Amino acid sequence: QVHLVESGGDLVQAGGSLRLSCAASGSIFSRDSMNWHRQAPGAQRELVASIGSSGYTYYPRSVKGRFTISRDNANKTVYLQMNSLKPEDTAVYYCSSDSQGLRYWGQGTQVTVSS
Repeated sequence: QVHLVESGGDLVQAGGSLRLSCAASGSIFSRDSMNWHRQAPGAQRELVASIGSSGYTYYPRSVKGRFTISRDNANKTVYLQMNSLKPEDTAVYYCSSDSQGLRYWGQGTQVTVSS
């Protein structure tokens, strides 16, 4: 059973930065693809960043150039560095792990960007 715990969410002004962390346990981790998603009120959950076991990364156009995903396999942690934040980035941010054919989710962390 994979357990994921996010942290780092906060209230920040537009143009500011935040770094989210997601600590994993219960998996080999280094072989897992790790992802960050977000869900704003009334909206569907959307993928904002992925990093594969090889380090390959993916970002949708909405965050490309502003968000950076990274991983620390030794500490089983994945990070999301968010720069140049906009009010539309306000959402609950979730970490997920794709491990042995299953997807696991964290509980989420709130990011609020004020204008």
